[in-house]
Amino acid sequence: MKDSKNVFGEALIPCSFEPLTGFYRDGCCSTGEEDKGKHTVCAVMTDDFLSFSKAKGNDLSTPIEEFGFPGLKAGDRWCLCVERWVEAWEAGFAPKVIMQSTEESALNYAPIEILKEFAIDIS
Repeated sequence: MKDSKNVFGEALIPCSFEPLTGFYRDGCCSTGEEDKGKHTVCAVMTDDFLSFSKAKGNDLSTPIEEFGFPGLKAGDRWCLCVERWVEAWEAGFAPKVIMQSTEESALNYAPIEILKEFAIDIS
């Protein structure tokens, strides 16, 4: 999505190509009408978050070969559903965020002040 903006109103930069992420599997956390999960937060996976997500019914660590999903491990960058990120934040398990790769519509769910607390790409 060429016209996608990040939370700073700038051009959205890719989140990850390895593993390949994004609702559109283009490396970016861009979104659109068909993205019902709003995969807009570029996050750096942690073991705690992956365990939390699995306990909530979304196992992101187990590979699913038929869908080309390698399974995630700590340190991987991934476009998370913004509502799952907020849920993890509320429970104390939110992973770090790459702000320049987080799509601006995430701000409809998570205030920029909260995202900045978890940012690893700003000082």
